[in-house]
Amino acid sequence: MDIKKLVEKYKGENYELHRKYLNPFFVKVLGIIGFDVVYVRGEGPWLYDVDGNRYLDFLSGYGVFSLGRNHPVVKAALVEVLEMDRPNLVQMDCPLLAGILAERLVQVAQRSFPGLDAVFFTNSGTEAVEGALKFARAATGKPRFLHLEHSFHGLTLGSLSVNGDAYFREGFGELLPGTAIPMNDLDALERELKRGDVACFIAEPIQGKGVYVPDDDFLPGAQRLCHKYGALFILDEVQTGFGRTGKFFCGEHWGLSPDIVTVAKALSGGYAPVGAVITRRKIHRKVFRSLERAVVHSNTFGMNELAMAAGIATLEAIEEEGLVERAAELGERFMGGLKRLREKHQMVTDVRGKGLMLGIEFGPPRSLKLKAGWKSVEAVKRGLFAQLIVMGLMREFRLLTQVSAHGVNIIKFLPPLVVGEAEIDYALEALDGVLSAAHHFPGGIWGLAKDLVKGALGA
Repeated sequence: MDIKKLVEKYKGENYELHRKYLNPFFVKVLGIIGFDVVYVRGEGPWLYDVDGNRYLDFLSGYGVFSLGRNHPVVKAALVEVLEMDRPNLVQMDCPLLAGILAERLVQVAQRSFPGLDAVFFTNSGTEAVEGALKFARAATGKPRFLHLEHSFHGLTLGSLSVNGDAYFREGFGELLPGTAIPMNDLDALERELKRGDVACFIAEPIQGKGVYVPDDDFLPGAQRLCHKYGALFILDEVQTGFGRTGKFFCGEHWGLSPDIVTVAKALSGGYAPVGAVITRRKIHRKVFRSLERAVVHSNTFGMNELAMAAGIATLEAIEEEGLVERAAELGERFMGGLKRLREKHQMVTDVRGKGLMLGIEFGPPRSLKLKAGWKSVEAVKRGLFAQLIVMGLMREFRLLTQVSAHGVNIIKFLPPLVVGEAEIDYALEALDGVLSAAHHFPGGIWGLAKDLVKGALGA
């Protein structure tokens, strides 16, 4: 087996192979929006295509690549583990690297959230959420879950039950009993908690879909109410954790003390899938409460050696390179630039976020001519204007971003934490350029709407 020769043999056939054997509709979508690029290499915050063109990645694999792509520390750790011929996945043993990573996760978690001292490893964020929901039921004996409107916690059936977007829930039948709460509505939360059947309230400290940031009193108030009514308070830090928002964990911004924290994405270093449930020992013991139930919740690959080594190396790189502090500093620079664009461009209605998790929202312009353009594209599909901006950033500046959620005019920026001032400034210049072009109607990016409609009709 020669992987290099195999890759060379099939070079450029990415989309055809996916069309035939995976998801042809996704292939079609990428072609319509101009994202059907054949990438062949990644380094730090940059991607390179088959023709040698360079792209600045402000999507970061939905937050996976906080260290950028192919970080040398993580790469070296994985090579070293492979060369050691470790006894991986014996199953009926206690693997050493899993113990080391668990110890280090507890150490960093307790700096943010004192009292968290037990870990369960998973393969992904959605699996971590599934585990957290099970733990909450075991600890409380209660069946129902509370979550926020617009929330996103994964797409397996349990996680989908606490998903606040009907787009993802539709068509998958009956889910677990759950109730959505409006963000910042503590009265609504208390009404549901008073019913006495709530196992937990789960929340992203900053919502990934829409980059919605809660009022400063909401999450502390929610935590207090959960404890008052005997429900667990769970923070989903899958996307916000490990320095993304300028704190090691986002919940630090509000001085929170959750019962359970879920993590994944950036912990992988971008190489081997890994997630974790970090909780209090008393909750952990409600699940694994006897010799008979020592394996009542488990998985096959959760403690595999490559994932554990990737996690250990990632934590070391974050600490050694000061990436948490870097995210805070560069986030201020990025936010300042976005605020200046809000003052300059009439279609920018809000900018928000923390650290290097930022969002920009668009709304109807004041100009009558531009308002006509806005109405014409939004009549086709809600949120289409933001998609036009994303397409313009890609086509004109090779800047990779995404619309933050289904049917909204919000773009999310998740640059790797290893970016520098030059990359932040380039992204701001690119956004300024595309928004300036959007102030000329018709033509410019407005014409891309025709491509979208034509492509959709031909699907």
